[in-house]
Amino acid sequence: MSKNKSKHQQESSSEDSDSDSSSSSGGSNSSSSSDLSKSRSKHQSGKSKENPKQSKTEKTKNSPSEYETPHQLKEDKRNDNSDDEKLNKQRKQSSGDSSSDESDQGKSTEDQEKPESKENNENDLTGRKRTASNNEEEEEDVIGPLPVAATSEPEKKKRKVVEHEKIYLHNLPSSETYERSYMHRSPITHVVVTKTDFVITASNDGHIKFWKKQEEGIEFVKHFRSHLGVISNICTNYNGTILCTIASDKAMKVFDVINFDMINMIKLEFNPLTVECIHYLGDAIPTVAVSDQDSSRILIYDAKGNGSPLHVLDRLHTKPVVLIKFNPVHQVVVSVDKAGILEYWSGYKKQFQFPKCVHFDSKLDTDLFEFAKNKTYPSGLSFSPDGNKFVTISMDRKVRVFSFLSGKLTRVYDESLARFTELQKAKPQLANMEFGRRMAVERDLEKTEQLALSNVVFDDSGVFVLYSTMLGLKFVNIVTNQCPRFIGKPENLRLLHLSLFQGKVKTRKAATTLEMEAAKNPTLESVQPDPTLFCTAFNKNRFYMFTRREPADFKSPDADRDVFNEKPSKEDIISATEAAGEQVLYDTAIIHTSMGDVHIQMFKECAKTVENFCVHSKNNYYNGHIFHRVIKGFMIQTGDPTGTGTGGQSIWGGEFKDEFRSHLKHDRPYTVSMANAGPNTNGSQFFITLTPTPWLDNKHTVFGRVIKGMEVVQNISNVKTNNKTDQPYDDVTVISVSVK
Repeated sequence: MSKNKSKHQQESSSEDSDSDSSSSSGGSNSSSSSDLSKSRSKHQSGKSKENPKQSKTEKTKNSPSEYETPHQLKEDKRNDNSDDEKLNKQRKQSSGDSSSDESDQGKSTEDQEKPESKENNENDLTGRKRTASNNEEEEEDVIGPLPVAATSEPEKKKRKVVEHEKIYLHNLPSSETYERSYMHRSPITHVVVTKTDFVITASNDGHIKFWKKQEEGIEFVKHFRSHLGVISNICTNYNGTILCTIASDKAMKVFDVINFDMINMIKLEFNPLTVECIHYLGDAIPTVAVSDQDSSRILIYDAKGNGSPLHVLDRLHTKPVVLIKFNPVHQVVVSVDKAGILEYWSGYKKQFQFPKCVHFDSKLDTDLFEFAKNKTYPSGLSFSPDGNKFVTISMDRKVRVFSFLSGKLTRVYDESLARFTELQKAKPQLANMEFGRRMAVERDLEKTEQLALSNVVFDDSGVFVLYSTMLGLKFVNIVTNQCPRFIGKPENLRLLHLSLFQGKVKTRKAATTLEMEAAKNPTLESVQPDPTLFCTAFNKNRFYMFTRREPADFKSPDADRDVFNEKPSKEDIISATEAAGEQVLYDTAIIHTSMGDVHIQMFKECAKTVENFCVHSKNNYYNGHIFHRVIKGFMIQTGDPTGTGTGGQSIWGGEFKDEFRSHLKHDRPYTVSMANAGPNTNGSQFFITLTPTPWLDNKHTVFGRVIKGMEVVQNISNVKTNNKTDQPYDDVTVISVSVK
């Protein structure tokens, strides 16, 4: 066979040379050479199709990868030639005739071509099926069309979650309404909670009051007539032992908080604008920074010194400085002027140099020009407990959260009036009348420049920021970017300055033993955290306490949440004396209707509501009114002189506040309650229930109950009414109301 093979190779080589020569000269040799070339091409195609492994290796060798060298390619070609020789030997052994090798080889290639092509088709089809099945599996994961440009499935962003958010919220106030309020003689402008559990309030008449936080509520401590002018600002140091106050009388007063005593008076040669204690533990001098209202200077004083400034910063700012805050963790001071320029600087110990702890050398690498770009400046600034973040609220009504070390802006919350107007149009939060009233208050707030008294505070976890808006108090989670709690919305107040107390009161008691800790003693367990948010309000001479207790939780039913801890003014005494001459509160009332009499027992605990009803009744105001709204099994309503459900007013000519009491609820039928259009919008309309309606508690003032004539109320509720307006087809009228 080897001889036949060599002979065959010689013949093929000679035929190739003859074909080359004949192709150049032409003639009859061209046809024979073409036949030989065809057979040779068949022979080569047969070789390539006989061995599928060989074709695969040839494909890979013809497209070398980056790591293959020319030497490797030559060795691969030699291996391919040796494989060809082995295949030729096998074919000749099977055929047995070297002369018919080409024809047999052509037949064998045709015979092998069909199953091989089928095998390749099957491979192609299976490959396609496999990719199709993979695509179907991918499409099952995503419902809907995928983006054209997407080459792979995008990773879903994980929602940020605060691990102990419920615990943090449990240590914050939760009552929608304030629990208690206390008085000054003039509108209160500032409130501060110290780390020594004291609460200090200041009013615009220059008076300072000290209060001590108790296990539940607060206790009055001392009253100072501190200044002769309007108090500009107050501040405490890092551990709550020193209080500094400044006022328009060009004086600074320094107090020892723990002993609630004044320890120093410093006469200033300028009109102060803001003040801040900038010393820390270990500092030899308790330094205080005071800004000048008429220049860009910041003067540094010794709180216990003789009154001469220790240092003057006159080149740090170009405009009057409106805000100075000290970061006790990094011992860095942040100051902001009216142009919105924010500066970092160190305290007296480091000679007021630029701090080295921050992660920037130039403010151009930060977002600290945010206020200057928006032509505004912050009115309040607060640092997180770890000192790595600070939050501001500015005159453009936006809350911004910054990273302290990098100076980068991380969050912006828009609380502007335009934003609330859009929200009211899209999804009403209040009745239109109430929303318009609050918008008018906001415009008055901007005119009087008291918006500069608003501030923002961090909680102890550093997760929540608390600030006031026109709708109430917001608790915003700056990690998840959500507002899980919103309080103060029912109150008719525009809250401004806030200060937060958290944790337990530090009381001097005997040390507890392990047995006391393990014992289930209600007396020992009574000391619980009492988180309280102290707030001032626009043009109010009271400060308000929001806690976890509702006002209805008072033990005494006659307790009033607004404490009168100040002597009434002469005007209040005169008005009270004039009103005392005529009786306006009665025990019972009888409503004479066209279907019978209804006897009502009055609840004098709701004095204003009962007075409004009784005076209207004596003035024959309700005579001739119809029951304009009757819902079977729910209630009957009257008291509107227009008969449409939109009219009526109080005896004072407008609306008056709600009077909720813990023991007066809609827990039984035949309860008499005031109708309203929202919080504190009581007029003259009232209704009588036919079933327990607990969902109306703390929304409508309960001022009476039916003690006789229940069947009359039932008969009125059974009359035929209009399905759309709930108004009876046949009028049921109030003939008169008599009070006793």
